[in-house]
Amino acid sequence: MTSYFRNWLTGTTSDPVPTLNRVSPPPENDDEGSDTATEGDDDTPPAFPSLSSAQRVQSSTPRILTDSQLMPPPPLPHLAQRTPGVDREAHSGNPSSSLTVLETTQRPAKPSKNRKVALAPGHSPLDWANLKTSGKDLRGVEMLSRIPPSVLKQHNKRDDAWAAFYGKVYNMTPYLAFHPGGERELMRVAGRDGTKLFASTHAWVSVDLMLDACLVGFLVPEPSS
Repeated sequence: MTSYFRNWLTGTTSDPVPTLNRVSPPPENDDEGSDTATEGDDDTPPAFPSLSSAQRVQSSTPRILTDSQLMPPPPLPHLAQRTPGVDREAHSGNPSSSLTVLETTQRPAKPSKNRKVALAPGHSPLDWANLKTSGKDLRGVEMLSRIPPSVLKQHNKRDDAWAAFYGKVYNMTPYLAFHPGGERELMRVAGRDGTKLFASTHAWVSVDLMLDACLVGFLVPEPSS
């Protein structure tokens, strides 16, 4: 080991120094390389299927269908052969035909007329709300009472109109001029129970909210004699 370091320090070693040898490639053959270069430069994909394959021999040109072949036209309705009042399906035996005109003997319902009338100035729903909160006495009575039908029917005048709705009796006199349907429609229930008529025409209206300031009592059955 000591001799090895001594030789290394002095620059002399017993091992041979490796040398690099350059090797030249073999000469190219012009005849063989020309075919290889030509094949490498051709990027055209091969035909698929092959031109001589069985798939190409068996295949044929696709057939192009016309519009009438894809979807035939619907049958003619034969409007001239229809007879009013006669069921053509029953005679033709084709109940599934969608071209038959449905017949009816009922007249179409007439549209309902607008029952609202033109109110006088100062009689809008907002004016009625302001009148209720003004503190004015709209009941016409000092206290609430139990009112039988015999007493209710006595209040059937324009200046004294009472009506019962859902078991409560209201003094409609101050509200007649504010009714959107007019006084005449409201007077139909004056002096009687108008719950049924009110429910059929004003089912979405809250009578308690509309006439709460006009409450005079509660409807009760007639007292037994």
